[in-house]
Amino acid sequence: MEINITIPEEIVRKAKEVGIDLETFILEVLARELKIDPQEQAEIHVRMAEKFFKEAKEYLAKKNPMQTSEKLYKVAEECIKALALKFNLPEVEEARREGRWWIRLLSRVAKKLTKMLNEPIINSGWSIAYELHVWGFHESSLEIEHILVCVEPIEKLLSKTKELILS
Repeated sequence: MEINITIPEEIVRKAKEVGIDLETFILEVLARELKIDPQEQAEIHVRMAEKFFKEAKEYLAKKNPMQTSEKLYKVAEECIKALALKFNLPEVEEARREGRWWIRLLSRVAKKLTKMLNEPIINSGWSIAYELHVWGFHESSLEIEHILVCVEPIEKLLSKTKELILS
């Protein structure tokens, strides 16, 4: 079951100004306050990644490079968070202390997990997603054909994450 929540426009605007994704922020606060165990939190992040991947494909079909880029980035972000929780990495606690997942934490986790699990798709998927975030979303300088080559590695990252979290 899902519910929709109305958030006042000024809160949404201020959150965007400081780079807070409200959906992710609210989910993380609720998970912490409800004391949801790390495995269940990881599974929630996987479901979010699947949702973002579906949205990315919808934007891809509409030939919207900016939104496709950002949704693919969100897939990778959720995958990295899920894996960090699954493997109880210290960056999870650091993100909680700091009140958000900074890019430096996500990058650190991707590199640690790649080495720890000998799974290069984790870091390469993350790196591609970060490039999409910067050049496809923020700079809006990628065309749809540039983004098309990035879909497969992000999908592989999602598949590997699901394999590691859900099995």
